[in-house]
This record gives sequence, C-alpha cells and structure tokens, in this order.
Amino acid sequence: MNPLRLLCFTLIISFSGFLNAQQNSWPVLKTYDQNHTDRIAMPVGGIGTGTISLTGRGALEDWEIMSRPAKGYNPKYAGVAVINRAPFFSIYLKEEGKEGQALLLEGPAPTKYDEGFYGSKAPNHGLPRFAESRFQTAYPFGQVLLQDKDLPVEVTVGAFNPLIPGNTDYSSLPMAVLSYKVKNTSEKPITISLAGNIPNFIGFDGKEGKAYQNKNTYREENGLKGIHYTAGDDVDKESYQYGTFSLTTNSEGEISYRTAWQPGEWGNSTLEFWDDYTDDGKLEERTSEQKNNMGSLAVKTILAPNETKDIRFFITWNFPNRPAWSNAKSNVGNYYATQYSDSWEVAQKNVKRIPDLEKQTKTFVEAFISSDIPEIVKEAALFNLAHFRTQLAFKTKSGYYLGWEGIKDNDGSGTGTCTHVWNYEQTIPFLFGDIAQNMREVEFGYATDENGLMSYRIHLPLETKATSFGLAAADGQMGSIMKYYREWQLSGDDAFLKKHLSNVKKALEFCWIPKGWDPDKDGVMEGSQHNTMDVEYFGPNPQMGLWYLGALRASEKMANYIGDRKFAKTCRALYENGSKWMDENLFNGEYYVQEIVPPMHLDSIAKGLIRVKRRLVADDPQYQLGEGVLVDQLVGQVMAHILDLGYLVDKDNVKKTNASILKYNYRENLMKHPNFMRSYAYGNESALLMADYPGKRPKQPFPYFTEVMTGFEHTAAVAMLYEGQIEEGLKTIQDIRNRYDGKKRNPFNEAEYGHHYARSMMAWGGVLASTGFHYSGVDKSIKFTSKSGVYFWSNGYSWGSCEVKNKSAKINVLYGQLELKSFTLKGLGKKKLRRKTISNGESLTVDF
Repeated sequence: MNPLRLLCFTLIISFSGFLNAQQNSWPVLKTYDQNHTDRIAMPVGGIGTGTISLTGRGALEDWEIMSRPAKGYNPKYAGVAVINRAPFFSIYLKEEGKEGQALLLEGPAPTKYDEGFYGSKAPNHGLPRFAESRFQTAYPFGQVLLQDKDLPVEVTVGAFNPLIPGNTDYSSLPMAVLSYKVKNTSEKPITISLAGNIPNFIGFDGKEGKAYQNKNTYREENGLKGIHYTAGDDVDKESYQYGTFSLTTNSEGEISYRTAWQPGEWGNSTLEFWDDYTDDGKLEERTSEQKNNMGSLAVKTILAPNETKDIRFFITWNFPNRPAWSNAKSNVGNYYATQYSDSWEVAQKNVKRIPDLEKQTKTFVEAFISSDIPEIVKEAALFNLAHFRTQLAFKTKSGYYLGWEGIKDNDGSGTGTCTHVWNYEQTIPFLFGDIAQNMREVEFGYATDENGLMSYRIHLPLETKATSFGLAAADGQMGSIMKYYREWQLSGDDAFLKKHLSNVKKALEFCWIPKGWDPDKDGVMEGSQHNTMDVEYFGPNPQMGLWYLGALRASEKMANYIGDRKFAKTCRALYENGSKWMDENLFNGEYYVQEIVPPMHLDSIAKGLIRVKRRLVADDPQYQLGEGVLVDQLVGQVMAHILDLGYLVDKDNVKKTNASILKYNYRENLMKHPNFMRSYAYGNESALLMADYPGKRPKQPFPYFTEVMTGFEHTAAVAMLYEGQIEEGLKTIQDIRNRYDGKKRNPFNEAEYGHHYARSMMAWGGVLASTGFHYSGVDKSIKFTSKSGVYFWSNGYSWGSCEVKNKSAKINVLYGQLELKSFTLKGLGKKKLRRKTISNGESLTVDF
C-alpha cells in the first residue's frame, strides 16, 4: 500500500476512534470537520438574556451580555493591544518524568486572522493549541473535539444553556454551562489543571463605554467557588454597561485562583502567569490596580490511565439596564435581571439545578433529532431556533417580549418587533406558547389604536409610545390577526381570545376605511399596501391578498365561536368573493401576479398607509411586483395550512405556483446572476431568487427582487412540502443550509437585514409540514400524517413523540400534559375519544 495512503487511513481511523471514545451523553445532529469550523459561533444563553458564543475551535467569542449585539467582541485584558489577550480556557498537563506544559483548550486559529499589521489578529494568537478540532452539535448543545498526536489527552469542549419547550423560566437563564471532558489516553497517571481566564470588562460592551478599575473577588458559598466580577465605583449604575458577571465551578479538585494578573510591560504579564501556571498547575494570587484586571480560576486533579473527568465551569451574568431600542435616554430594563440581585445569585440559585435541566434539555433534543423528520428539516428548524436566544429578542423589566428584525455587529437592526417580518416566525408559538401570547398582547393591547391601525413598528415604552409610529403594514396587520387565532387555538385559552378580540376585529375592519386597503369591501386589497418589501404595492397582488383571505377566515372562526354571527357572515362573504376574484384575475395559468392600480394622487391614500411619500409617482408607481414570480407569494396560504384553515385559493393553482417558483426563480449557480442589492448568496451557490420576470418587468421593481434571503426561501420550501412536492422542498432547504456550512457562514446565523434574522424562524414550518401536525386546544383535537414513522410534536405547552404504524398511532407525552377529544391520521380518518388527559411520561394508542 502507498505509505501516504496508509498514513491518511491511519489518521482517519485514529480520529474516528477519538470520536467514539469521546462520545458523551449529549446528542449530536451534525458534525463539522476542521475545514468547516472557521465561521461557527453557537450562541449560548437564555431567552432575553444575551449570549456568549462557542466557536468552532473551542474559544468563547461574541460577548453579547450587555444588552447590545457584539459580533466579534472579545474583551481585552489591559496591556499591549497587539497581544490581543482575550478570555481563554487552558489546560496544564504533567506526565511522570516530564516537565509540565500548558495549552489553550482550542483548535488551530482560523486563517481569517492571519494578516494584520502586527501579524496575527487572532485572540490569544501566540499561545499553544491542540492540532486538530471538530465541532459537533444539536442545538443548544455544542461540542468541540480536540486531539493532538503529541499529547496524552483528548478533550471535548462543550457548552449549552438549558432549553426546555414549555418551560420559559428555565429556558431564560443568564448563563453559559461549560463542560471540559478530559480523557487520559496514556497508560500512566496524568496531573491536569484547567483554568478559566476572563478580564473584568464591565463598563465596555464592545462599542460604548471604556475600561474601568473594576473589582474581582474570590468567593466560596454552598459548594460553589469562583471569581465574582463587579463594577468599579466610577461605573454609572444607570449605564447599559453596568452589571456583574461571575466565573464559578462546582467540580472536585484543588482550586486555585487569581483576582488579578501581575502588571508587566510587553508580554510580561502573560509570561508571569504562564510560568506560574506551568510550574505546578496551581495559581498564586496577585494584586494589581490595573483596569480590566484578569480573573483566573483553576481546578487541578489527577487522571488515572484511560480515565475521563468532566470539569465544569459556569459563566453567569446580570446586566439590568436596556435602552428603548436605540433611544439611550429611555431605560426599559431587562426582566431577567429583576429575578436576581447579581450574577453570583444567578449561579447560587441555578447551578444546582443544571443536572435536572440538562436532562430535560437532552430529552427534548433527543426526541426531536431521533424522529423521522427529514434530516435537513431538523437542522434548519433546530439551528434557527438559536436566533431567538440572542440579542435579537428581549423581555423588558415590565414583562413584555419584543424583538429586532435582526442585529448588526454592534446594534440592533429594524426596530419594533416589525410585524411584517415576525409574521414569518413559526418557531416560538410551537415551543413557548406563553411568549407567543405575550407578543400578541403587545400587538393588540398596545400597538393597535382606537381606529384599528396597528403600528408595524412598536415604539417603547409601551405605556406611552406603542402607537406613536403610526404606520400600518397590510401584510403585518393581517398576519397578526392570523397569529392571534393561532395562539388561541394552540392554548385553548378563551380568556386570551376574549381579552383583545375587540381590537382584533378593529384591525380587520381597518381594511375597509375610506381610501384604505379594501375600501369597497369586496375581499380584494386594491389600496396602498405597505409590506415587507419596504414599499407600498398599489393594486391587488398575491402576497397581501392571501394574508387578507387568511385573516378573514381566522376572524370568521373566532367570531362564530363567540356568537358574533353577523361579523362571521361578513368575513365569510368577503373571503369567498376575494378568493374567487384572485383565481380569476391574478392567476395567469402558472402563478399569481399583481394588477398595478395607480393611486393617481396622494390624497387618495388614507393616513398611515404610505411610508415615504416623496417616492410616490402617483400615476406610475415604482417598486411594484407587477408580473413577476414572487418567491413567497403563497405565504398566507402557508400560514393557513399551519392553522388548518384549508385552501384560501384553488388547490391546483397553489401547486402550479410552487412549480413556477422553481422553474423561474431557481438558480443552480449565481455566478452570472446580476444582483443590484445585498448578497446573501453568490458565486457558485444555489438559491431561489426573490423574484423573476419571465415576461414584462417594471422599470424599477420592488428593491430586493434580485436578492436571495433565507426566510423567503424557507417559506417557499414549506409551501412545497405542504403540497406534497417533497423532493423540491427539501432541496430548497438543503441549498440554504449548504450556504451556512461553517466554512463560509455561521450555521447558527441565517442573515437578512442583520444577523440571526427573525424571518428565518419560518424553518419550523418544515417540521409542521413534514409531520402533518396540528393541535387545537379549543377542540382538543390532534392531527398527524398517516405515513409510518416516529414524529416529534409540540404545541407550545407540551411536547413528545407520535409513532404511526400499521394504521395505529401511539402518542407519547414527554413534557406537560395533553388534552384530547379526537385524533386524526390524514387519509385514514378521525377517531373520537372520551376526553383524555395524557400527562408527562404517559402514552395513548389509537387504532384506525
């Protein structure tokens, strides 16, 4: 055999053996080899708390815990800037008869850092590292597998934050759980010492503030030991950079620490630390008056031959202040921070709960990834869930959830929980129903005025400024009505339904105001329709038309339920007329188009229905769809399927439209595609374009028509899955995820108008379409596909699995409880049941 081939074979087998040996109890959905880890940064943190990211090489970056995005931010220890001494975790090794040595618990630094004016720009660039690394994950678990042929240990660096659908409180903890699983691969005992080193950067968030002379204190309490980082006396307690964080451990072993590093010129401060650390693995205390002092915490132990130990650290934080969007003068606060006095209390209350929370999180993830949902659907749904647990979303101290559209490197992007963007998000309602209800409370309890106009960007504070934006989006408002219906159906909560139903009704009636969206009240939107393309469409079009039809159907259902027969009858009549009109007038035989109806004069547009008046050419409006093939023209129909409202327009036309989107919008390769706006896909990547024009094109179509954006692609894919166009839908999702492969882009960061874009959370729709799942807490009914398999299900309050086999279904509840009066397998029929309540750990079998 060729020696080179033998060497390659040996290395592969060696690493494969390492993978098997290092498999711990955390589930894994996907593994990224070393060539596909440079861009990986998995957010670790709770809902509304901020995050720290675990990189593909094992480092911690993106310290976004101070109410601000901070992409690429690594807090710096005081000293020479080009040394780039950032937070790091390290391991000391001492073999019998050999000198001790130390390395970062990281793989090789990415090549993107190689070229700076002083050499490498990588954080901690000059310190020793492991030679090989891989990243494996099933969010919220991330693991970096470290190996080096010259070392007698293998290490799995792990990080997670509890994620338990239906349990919002314990999925909202301000902490990162770090696991360092070290295996002695030799036949002799080895002394190891793991050290965490973090500078006290309170007062600077990566963009604003400065370095302060903060305080680091070593504390021991109830079995927890660590460094508590607090602000100096000169840090303003009202600033958005004020707060506390802590580095703690409850691992067994000999604990040593430093509350400061010894000051020194050049690299002498690190040199002095390194000499102390590599001497015996124990740290000696130092004192310093420096700003941003480094705090270090070490755990020393002995590994017997082939023994593995899991050394754990916990980073907790508490930063109470948050600006009202970008208004630094208004502090709306962070709700999570009201639950604790400081970060040390976060650790004291929650570290002891971690074993149980970890077990529950594993149960969720294992149930999800072991189900017979297509692998690429599971990846897209689970990894995009990470978006909601970043600085994208937050909860004010008064208890309300809001979110940006996305986030920039150092700021939010798109204020106000923009309704026409968050319409697409289908993840949170099915995992955290209480949060979804809370967000509807904001929309209808605060953002909707007495005339039924819902501000599509919601200003803060809610109590005084929620309606001050004063502009409505046709798609956003109609989608919010459908979402209100969804939250009622999933919860079965009649009190929720009735609380804001009058404003829901007003929001629909707003369509019919003079000079409004549907002033002639015929079920067809003709007026000035501001929408998610950031422009107004003039005249009937499929995107707004289907949202409108869906809102009419949902409103009819809610009105009938409360006995408002007159309003229900009105909604039904408008729906039937609008549906028929769309099929007869907008469907061109292949797909739906827009009929452009110029407003002719600004005075013909009602107040609040046009955003940028100076753009309007009244007799020839620009930025229209026209006869283009819009990638997400069926979004309202997708929502109707999710809500089990049936077809809003002709079923055959829907399927033909999906085929046309693939025919016209799909590009196998974008190398020759002219794109005049932002590039979220390019070169040899495959994608669906926002629009294509096989026929006549407006001179200036809507601005994004040449772009590619994943949230819209997910919408098209889910539409295909619902119509049985399985291969096409899965390929569309695969094309998206191929672009977020860890090498080119971060798998946990599908972007649009910012990182972690909200629209991409439409990906959960793929789970719903693949399983045929629908649950009504009102009717106590559940539905699944009749195709054999085991399927994960969740309704926002409970979750579990359903095994379908041989005309039988066995439903298992793994969390919460589920009330049932009927069970449907699509194609096999509906079974009525005596009212059943299935609790956690119980199951029910239904034969058809």
